[in-house]
Amino acid sequence: MQFAETDMAGMVHFSWYFRYMEEAEHSMWRHAGLSIASTSDDLRFPRLAASFEYRTPLRFEDEFEVVIRIYAIGSREIRYACTVLRADAPVATGAMTVACIRTRPGSPPGAIDIPEHIAKALSKPA
Repeated sequence: MQFAETDMAGMVHFSWYFRYMEEAEHSMWRHAGLSIASTSDDLRFPRLAASFEYRTPLRFEDEFEVVIRIYAIGSREIRYACTVLRADAPVATGAMTVACIRTRPGSPPGAIDIPEHIAKALSKPA
């Protein structure tokens, strides 16, 4: 982690945990051979809800791991569970729900079913 990620008390600012969760989500999609924001289509996955519960602070130069998993894929949304670990001990736990939408020029964005190839790729064991 970088010094800029910390507050004046030397602890990681709460907002960075959401960024860590998104980075883990993007990594999961890349590992599945997908892009969460492909330039070749008009699908997007905006956030509907996100939360974190903090147990102990991360501090400057701490090494940590972010583990994310899908705990539910519905027809139009994906729900993630996330754990931030330091030395295998939970630092924070979070959750995020994203919707599948289509964006087309001249039309308002609208929720659509998650394409089968995306649901299938994300459902494969890691």
